[in-house]
Amino acid sequence: MSIEARAFRQALGRFPSGVTVVATEHGGEIRAMTVSAFSSVSLDPPLVLFCAGKSTRMGQLIKSVSGFSVNVLRRNQEPLSNYFAGAWKESRPPAFTFVPSDGGPRLDGSLVSLGCTVNDVVEGGDHWIVVGRV
Repeated sequence: MSIEARAFRQALGRFPSGVTVVATEHGGEIRAMTVSAFSSVSLDPPLVLFCAGKSTRMGQLIKSVSGFSVNVLRRNQEPLSNYFAGAWKESRPPAFTFVPSDGGPRLDGSLVSLGCTVNDVVEGGDHWIVVGRV
């Protein structure tokens, strides 16, 4: 049995989840993307994971960085979610600030920010499954 990609995406889109912005620093620049594929993995040691498409900028550089931050957005931060997802339609970006932090730059004003070191990067079809140690 197989499923058409669009139908699969629509089906999974019906599952409500929190929204995060994953950020890292590479070559002196902050790179960030909206991620809804985020999960806790382990309490001991403290591990989390996120998934990044291999063709995204984050997916292309994740193996060359040592750390990242996971920033859980607040309900009123939907504009940031849209901006970092590449869906921003306005001429000016929404206001935001990244603050240097362990693991990766922290998005100021987030509900929660986790600094992580890259523990493992595993192939998962057209995505990388990135495991980070908090």
